[in-house]
Amino acid sequence: MSTQTLSKLSNQILIADDDSAILDATRMILEYEGYEVQTTTDGESVVKLFKNPPRLLLLDILMSGNNGTDVCKALKAKKTTRHVPIIMISASRDVEESARTAGADDFIAKPFEMKMLLAKVKKHILK
Repeated sequence: MSTQTLSKLSNQILIADDDSAILDATRMILEYEGYEVQTTTDGESVVKLFKNPPRLLLLDILMSGNNGTDVCKALKAKKTTRHVPIIMISASRDVEESARTAGADDFIAKPFEMKMLLAKVKKHILK
């Protein structure tokens, strides 16, 4: 694999959130920072999009389709996807423990500061 291909793969982020305003704002910020971003609004399509796993997944906990914690558990249970860092996002701070129990690598409570989001993204992409 060439360095350019490896570099491209290491910048791919998937955002799954049923709030289109959050999807659009987060996508624009991440793309501005040089990341390649895919988005989806339902949990069911996350698993389908993982045929070519991204470098990082930003996953809302409460979505239509599949619940984010169920998606996280399923991805962390598979050998081919368990290495992908998952940062779970929720408007409720009370669900951080269930996100961690599901296998999430990190958690962000909504509303969040973009600087904090970028710091967490960078931290997990550089691992």
